[in-house]
Amino acid sequence: MSIIDEFHKLYYDEEHRSPILNNTRWHGIVLQKCPLDLFSYQEIMYEVKPKLIVETGTLHGGSALWLADMMSLIHGWGKQWNVISVDIKQEINLPIHPRIKYLRGSSVSDEIISIIKRLLLTPVMVILDSDHRAEHVYKELDIYSQFVTPGSYLIVEDTDANGHPILPRFGPGPMEALKSWLPNHPEFEIDKSREKFLLTMNPDGYLRRKT
Repeated sequence: MSIIDEFHKLYYDEEHRSPILNNTRWHGIVLQKCPLDLFSYQEIMYEVKPKLIVETGTLHGGSALWLADMMSLIHGWGKQWNVISVDIKQEINLPIHPRIKYLRGSSVSDEIISIIKRLLLTPVMVILDSDHRAEHVYKELDIYSQFVTPGSYLIVEDTDANGHPILPRFGPGPMEALKSWLPNHPEFEIDKSREKFLLTMNPDGYLRRKT
């Protein structure tokens, strides 16, 4: 087992539900992402300069707030929504930001997809981080890939689950969905350069749209 995998397991700390992962915050809001991935995200955002980021999976709203703040740094301040965050349930007291629009509902429901289509601004970047079961992730890939503009990214989060290298008993998850979906979508390619910081919670999950 590689040193990176061992550190990955230590960082996630499966046995104790990760005091690191669950104690990472942005402006005091829990943000369950590895800072090394967030650094890659901001590099992508600066290069692509998306006018809209769609995030599935809101939880505490920390990642939506982080994305909105990064969008403000890149584009300047404005009131037009640039981050759409979708979750089947929403916690109270989610962070408020003029660039964030929260949608409540299933990320694969016709109602939610219809709303997103009405709010599209290009270029579009998508981050999938909701229900991590393979069947659900596959549906999200089918739906949300159509929104991603050429040169931009579709990021499949938590592909590290089910033994890649954490949570070996999770069952088929994001990685399995990705490996099943990608061969039929040559317009996307895995961009391994986005894993340059070695530890990533999204191995093989940075998908760049070529055409």
